[in-house]
Amino acid sequence: MGIRDLDLNLTAEQRGTRDLIKKFGAEVVRPAGIVLDKLPGPEEVIAPESLLWDVYKKYRELGLHKAIIPKASGGLLGDIDPISQILMIEEMGYADSGLAISFGVDSMPYALAALSPDPRLQDWARSYCEDTRGELVGCWAITEPDHGSDWVLAHMEETRDPGIAPNVKAVLEGDTYVINGQKSAWVSNGSIATHAMLHVSLDSTRGMKGTGVAVVPLDLPGISRGKPLDKIGQRPLNQGEIFFEEVEIPKSWMVIPDPAILESFREVSLSKVNGGMGIVFGGLAKAAFDEAFKYSKERIQGGKVIFAHQNIKMKLFRMFAMVEAVRSLSRRMALYNAVQMPPSGPHAVASKVLATEYAFRVASEAIQIFGGYGLSKEYPVEKMFRDARASMIEDGVNETLSLAAMELM
Repeated sequence: MGIRDLDLNLTAEQRGTRDLIKKFGAEVVRPAGIVLDKLPGPEEVIAPESLLWDVYKKYRELGLHKAIIPKASGGLLGDIDPISQILMIEEMGYADSGLAISFGVDSMPYALAALSPDPRLQDWARSYCEDTRGELVGCWAITEPDHGSDWVLAHMEETRDPGIAPNVKAVLEGDTYVINGQKSAWVSNGSIATHAMLHVSLDSTRGMKGTGVAVVPLDLPGISRGKPLDKIGQRPLNQGEIFFEEVEIPKSWMVIPDPAILESFREVSLSKVNGGMGIVFGGLAKAAFDEAFKYSKERIQGGKVIFAHQNIKMKLFRMFAMVEAVRSLSRRMALYNAVQMPPSGPHAVASKVLATEYAFRVASEAIQIFGGYGLSKEYPVEKMFRDARASMIEDGVNETLSLAAMELM
């Protein structure tokens, strides 16, 4: 037994979508995430024989990877209503937040490629939609060794300083861009991706404002990669650095070649990424609560189940209130941003910040309810605690995101 859902107006199709993803999450994603988390190192997570690839194949077979790709390229954009999208993302976060993020960034280069008139990029998008074996994998290559959360502050005046321009630079030479620089070890899917949505500096004199975005296949001459990152949380999520040395791409692969265009979409991007994170970690918070609630009805202490003790009931109620606050905000925000242009960046950031911080607190309280067993790997709350801790840093440190949101008010 878990939280009673208040979704009174779901259609039969929406309930079917939710139940399909819930079943997939319970039977495939959660068990795989636990196995991958316990592997000795990140190299084993992405090895050819890893369970990761079975999960990717099953995810692709369900067609879930096509959700944000336009229909003209073989995708499902527009066919999945906003409520169903929210339910899908939340259930994936409930199952395993690391894998949920991996799947989320996977489609980003191909969604951008689908917007390009270049036939080759269009072909990448169509091939991705048709891929049911996980042979095409995308990554979001934005973070750098000395540029992380400051990407979200690019609209602020002080970020125009040339001294803080991005490390990866693309220089136009005739009809070819030449790319040099390094993306950091925090690039999600960085070690396994075949294509990247690559953020670059086009005009370093404008600092963080002089940037563009390209779609780049990662098998080009001059591209190399570092070791996959070994970290405490979200271990099923592969992350790794990418190096560019005199890498040449056609001019047409710079899908967003004008910094002014990127600037106009900055709040849209901020809203999409942070809004998605809010939904994912609302799912994790609910999962941690459900585990603690279930355990409280089973664990005997003092001759009765611990649920009968008042202090446990108070803990559970506070956890319940946090989970429902996060889920309510993330859904309200996501529904508004799905139909309004421009979307609300501050609400998306509030959703991400609140969800990640509450997910961490709920998971911490879940460990407390489990007692000593909560510290062991026998139960999933220990993993949820580590996964939630990572979420307050990734896709923008919460403090920096909060500052960025206030600037957009």
